[in-house]
Amino acid sequence: MNFAPVESVVQSHLGKTFPAAQLAIWMRGELVYENAFGYLDPETKLRSTQHATRFDFASVSKLFTVAAFMTFVEQGRVALDQRVCELLPEFVGARAITPYPDPLKPGAVVEVVPGTNARADASQVTFQNLLAHNSGLPAWLPLWKSDTREERRATALACAFAYPTGARVVYSDIGLILIGFALEKLAGKSLDAIVRERVTAPLGLDSIGYGPIPPDNVAPTEFYAHQNRRMCGEVHDENAWSLGGVAGHAGVFGNARDLAAFGEALRTNRLLTRATLAEMTRLQAQDGAVRRGIGFALWSPDPAAASNPLSEQAFGHLGFTGTSLWIDPTRDLAIACLANRVYYGRDNADAMMRFRVALHRAVRQVIGDK
Repeated sequence: MNFAPVESVVQSHLGKTFPAAQLAIWMRGELVYENAFGYLDPETKLRSTQHATRFDFASVSKLFTVAAFMTFVEQGRVALDQRVCELLPEFVGARAITPYPDPLKPGAVVEVVPGTNARADASQVTFQNLLAHNSGLPAWLPLWKSDTREERRATALACAFAYPTGARVVYSDIGLILIGFALEKLAGKSLDAIVRERVTAPLGLDSIGYGPIPPDNVAPTEFYAHQNRRMCGEVHDENAWSLGGVAGHAGVFGNARDLAAFGEALRTNRLLTRATLAEMTRLQAQDGAVRRGIGFALWSPDPAAASNPLSEQAFGHLGFTGTSLWIDPTRDLAIACLANRVYYGRDNADAMMRFRVALHRAVRQVIGDK
């Protein structure tokens, strides 16, 4: 197969949307393409991106949290329809339904539903709600502004809701942070140890793990004004950073080769059973063109969605830093793309969205409907 159209798409965004990228593609059980692009030091161009370079996965980290959680489900130690409060007893009680702070516009708020005096009952939220992103929880809260880890944990567990449970679908970091807390309660050990023992070690994914990691061969991300330094080897997400770099929603680093292998392992049921994957990729919640499974984003009819060029059975996840993993079972395909678009700041999300759609269209062009 000639991947020139794919490489052309990456090159057209290199140095504009992101300075560094990796791409790995599995098809029909084989790694059919792997490449690294750009520089880790785009100003001097002395350090080329390598296959072994590790990237901050951002929210693609959530898939490792979810995979670990589902191993406990398969063992019967927790159930999707189980109430969260049974493992996290602080997550109870009537909660106000209010707007939440906009993570991208300081001082602004996001109002999911019109103002209401109605209350949400945290005690009724299930793990399925958290994993399908229809729990009622806000997308984000500035946990990192609290003074201690204990205060950040307490804020996540006691927060107000953004809408009534089940009424909308709002992709929520807070929900996955709670899944991380629940995993630690189940296993009696830290989340990084759980993910290593149950996901990355069994699959031999040696590059994948939580930070902080040595910065020598890591794609740098954003320059943080409030820390007066560029993040490299430390998680870009402020909340994950404030939780020690290990959280249910972010914190994982790795390379595209191993991320694509993880996707292939999910597709071929090396980690989880066929029945489990079927449940995870079944439509669990929908809000307009947004379709969610258990932990996964599902194919969207929106032409601007990264999944749209793939088959309607496709599932995957995106990461804020510029990362993605998409699996298309119809074509026996797993596509891992890592980039560090936040090196240039947070205002290029639209360009990154266009890149993802163009990339997947180019992959389709190369492989056809095989």
